[in-house]
Amino acid sequence: MTTRILITGSSGQVGFELKRALALQGELICPPRQAFDLAQPASLAAALDSWQPDIIVNPAAYTAVDRAEDEPALAQAINADAVAVMAQWAAAHHALLLHYSTDYVFDGDKTGAWREDDAAKPQSVYGSSKWQGEQAVRASGCRHFILRTSWVAGIYGQNFLKTMLRLAASRDSLSVVADQFGAPTPASLLADVAANLVQRTRSTQGQPYGTYHVAAQGRTSWHEYASYVIALAREAGWPLQLAAAPQAIPGSAYPQKARRPANSQLDCSKLMQAFDLQLPHWQPAVKQIFDTLDNLK
Repeated sequence: MTTRILITGSSGQVGFELKRALALQGELICPPRQAFDLAQPASLAAALDSWQPDIIVNPAAYTAVDRAEDEPALAQAINADAVAVMAQWAAAHHALLLHYSTDYVFDGDKTGAWREDDAAKPQSVYGSSKWQGEQAVRASGCRHFILRTSWVAGIYGQNFLKTMLRLAASRDSLSVVADQFGAPTPASLLADVAANLVQRTRSTQGQPYGTYHVAAQGRTSWHEYASYVIALAREAGWPLQLAAAPQAIPGSAYPQKARRPANSQLDCSKLMQAFDLQLPHWQPAVKQIFDTLDNLK
């Protein structure tokens, strides 16, 4: 019997990669937003009843971090209430839910990488709504994986990497925050890990469901990350207007509505040990994304 896999947000940067990674794992159901609108949680159960998925993969989220401060109800609906509906449906129908979450569930004040069992203390509407979504999944009792990640980048959709390339091509100077740390994580990696976990659920008894951190390895700042990407573009002969390397500035010099975690580094040892996986260092991971963009331009 063919496994039916529902992917939410399939037009986003992670959803796009999930369609590739899960293509051979079953029949993919990739509804457009109007057919499965997470902003309307009350409509979701009926849609799930009609499709009867065996697996729900949920990368979709309200990710406009600053705008969420002004739209808390919408962030709550998409990131928490809709997730609760999916989790409750999965529990009632013995389906698997694979849900993506974020480093923003932490306050960012820890020294060292965040572990799965560190206390959550979100500092923004976005982070709080994502944390409530996580709690709803666990409370439902459904079989689930929660994959927390950070600094997602890919060839599809909008992200920091592509923004830096665009700005370097159109500006004489550029200032980038240098006192916030993490690791850029490829959307393709997040999709490949999901596919690996889905495959293992079919062959492994006593599957270790639960919460895992997934990110590229190593630690960098936004400034170092931007400088690396721009250096790759220079080396590849991209026509950049930016005359010098980006200027390093503190986060306090670039005020934003929502507080950003100063430390977004995630400890991924639990995932790597449980599933015998190796995760790439952030620099080769970013270079692979850049090389693909370079070939596509």
